[in-house]
Amino acid sequence: MRRTTLLPVPDLVAAGLLALAAATAATGLALIWVARLGADRFLYVSEMGAPEEPTAGIFQVAMVLVSLAALVVGLVAPRLDPTVRWLAVVPSSIVLGIAAVCFGIASQVTCTRYCPLPVGDRFTWQDLIHTSCAVIGFAAAAFVMLQAAVDRRLARLARFSLAAAVVVAVIAGLGGLLSLLRFATELGGVLELVATTVALGWLVGLAAFQAVDRAASARGRDMDRKVEDAGLTAEPNPA
Repeated sequence: MRRTTLLPVPDLVAAGLLALAAATAATGLALIWVARLGADRFLYVSEMGAPEEPTAGIFQVAMVLVSLAALVVGLVAPRLDPTVRWLAVVPSSIVLGIAAVCFGIASQVTCTRYCPLPVGDRFTWQDLIHTSCAVIGFAAAAFVMLQAAVDRRLARLARFSLAAAVVVAVIAGLGGLLSLLRFATELGGVLELVATTVALGWLVGLAAFQAVDRAASARGRDMDRKVEDAGLTAEPNPA
């Protein structure tokens, strides 16, 4: 049975859009690494977007690409069908849309220099907006990871998503704890970068798996039509 999508388009068109989304997300991830490796000092991922940093422009472009990729996947990928009831409460397409909007806002409203924690005088409304959007976007992506991990139909996507969800949860949790405790902050920053890499790598994989699935559906429908046409045009055998 064909699953519903927010934007109904032919399977072949959807496969192309999803492949483009995978390439877009991969480009965004690559740009984040380019910015991080080109920084002249240690930076957290979000800190790379601070207006005072030379990496700000690259970071903004990277986040816009990630936002666009998540939006395209949310629009044209068939909604996931989790086997766990509470994960099926909100459709995956809606959750991805929320993540896309949050990442888009975070790309334009960046944190200030040093990306301060939500305590003390240095924390501003700009930091609050960026941090809130980044956290909500990341949480939304993690929710879709869990939905995909227990999907009824795409077994390979489910295994891939489960592994990504476990890795991101462990690494991001440890990195966030170190950041809040202000202990081994450089290690916490490295863990944040690793967790971001895994999460964006999962988005690339999600788009790629869905692109392959929609392409296969297009081939199957085309084959069915050819068989049907052949049956209609075949001459009856003589008695």
